Amino acid sequence: MRQRMGSSVVSASSHETFGAPCWVSLMARDLGAAQDFYGAVLGWEFGTARVGEAFSVGFGDGVPVAGLGSLPPTLTVPVAWTPYFAVDDADVTAARILERSATVAVGPMSFGTGRAALASDRDGAVFGIWQGDAIPDWGMGGEAAPAWLELRTRNAFDAAIFYGEVLEWACEHEGCCEVAYVEENNRILLRHAGRTVARLHGGTLAEAPDPHLRPRWHVHFRVRDLDTAVKAATALGADTVSAPDSGPFPGEITLRDPEGALFSIAG
Repeated sequence: MRQRMGSSVVSASSHETFGAPCWVSLMARDLGAAQDFYGAVLGWEFGTARVGEAFSVGFGDGVPVAGLGSLPPTLTVPVAWTPYFAVDDADVTAARILERSATVAVGPMSFGTGRAALASDRDGAVFGIWQGDAIPDWGMGGEAAPAWLELRTRNAFDAAIFYGEVLEWACEHEGCCEVAYVEENNRILLRHAGRTVARLHGGTLAEAPDPHLRPRWHVHFRVRDLDTAVKAATALGADTVSAPDSGPFPGEITLRDPEGALFSIAG
């Protein structure tokens, strides 16, 4: 296991990231094995989180990148990376989700220093909402960030309307996210404080049998050397899902970790 960093993560106001992604996390069946895997592949070190010993934070070059947690043995849900979006009121946001014929699977419930819920949009893409403190200096978005998000969905415009109404994108709320359409790639960009924090890409089948093709939020991580990272991943039991340059971003490859969670890496 990679060496743990000694200090706990400090918190900052969620208003700084209103409506934007504020965290990504993986709930694994074997937390120690997950730390070994992502430490070797992505070069992370791990520190403690405020929510207990069953959770840890992965740091890349001292920057918090993602959370890893331990699934209770009684839960049989698939292991997957999940993004969380900062909201002012988790109960109000959950009600908006239900009003738009989407699903709230868990919560809202008190969790650590805030309140959280797990939901899925109308096409089945899973996401979380978080009311409370957000991790400062989080490595999401921006051209050189260690992590970024992409929604692979059936119709990017429909998805933008859904998430815009639920998370109050492009509204009059101070600090809310902006939405921009990129005609060249038929993508919608979510921007916050002048940087792109997520991309919405259409054309994914709602009923595709392959989970790689079904609508979902997909997390990308940056690595120093793509070939070295892929070799480390496959040596530890990961599967290669896509070849470099076959996805929407040049020079990236999608992997399935030993417990089945999909993620992409780019050099």
